[in-house]
Amino acid sequence: MALKQRVALVTGGSRGIGKEIALTLGRAGARVALCYRTDRLGAQKVVNELRSLGVEGLALATDVTNPARVKELIEGVARHFGRLDILVNNVGDFEWKTVFDSTIEEWHEILTSNLSSVFYSSKFALPTMRRQRWGRMINLGAVGAERAFGQAKISAFGAAKSGLVALSRSLALEEARHGITVNVVNPAIIDDKELSLEEAERITDARFPIGRPATARDVAAAVSFFASEDASFITGQVLNVSGGWML
Repeated sequence: MALKQRVALVTGGSRGIGKEIALTLGRAGARVALCYRTDRLGAQKVVNELRSLGVEGLALATDVTNPARVKELIEGVARHFGRLDILVNNVGDFEWKTVFDSTIEEWHEILTSNLSSVFYSSKFALPTMRRQRWGRMINLGAVGAERAFGQAKISAFGAAKSGLVALSRSLALEEARHGITVNVVNPAIIDDKELSLEEAERITDARFPIGRPATARDVAAAVSFFASEDASFITGQVLNVSGGWML
C-alpha cells in the first residue's frame, strides 16, 4: 500500500488506459477520483471496483476542454478528500486526417483535448499541491513525442503531444522547489485495452522487440512508479512504455 492515504485524480478514467491507471493506483492504496465526459456507467463500474479493493473511489462528470469546468473539478476533488496528491492527465482525442483535409475546428479540438486540457488541470491543481509541498503530475504522451516525431495524418496529435513534453519539462523546473514532480509516460499502440498482462504474455507480436503486445497494465505500472515516493528525485522525464518499438 505504497500510496496509502494519497489522493489521485485520473482524467478519462472510465475505460481503457485511464481505468487501469485508476485501479492500479487504488491497489497501491490511493483514494481515487476519476472524471468522465459521457461514460457514466463505465465510471461507476470503476468506482465499484475501487471500493472492492477497500479504497475510496469517486466519479465526476466534466469536460476537460472547458477551463471553468476543470477548475470546478479540481476544487471539488480537493474539497471532498481534503487534499490532492496525484494528477494523471490521460484524456486526449485522436483522429487520422491530413492537414489538407483537416478543418480549423478539428485542429483546435485535438490541441485543446491533448494539450490545453493539461495546462488547465495542472494550473488549477498547483495551489493545493503547493500548500501540501507534495505533488505528482503524470501526463500521458505518445511514443516518440520527446523527439517531435512526424507521421502522416496525425499532425495535430503529434504537435500536441510534443508540446505536452515541453509543457511538462517546463512545469517540472518551475515546481520542483515546491515538492512537485512532473513526468510523462508515452504509451505504445494498445490494440486491446482490456487485454491482461497474463494474456499478452501468451501472444506473439512482432511489432514489439520484446515480442508481445502492449497492455494498459504496462502503462499503469509506469504511472504508479512516477506517483510513488521512490520517484521523488525524478522529474521532467519522459518514459516510453513501448516494448522497444520506435527506438
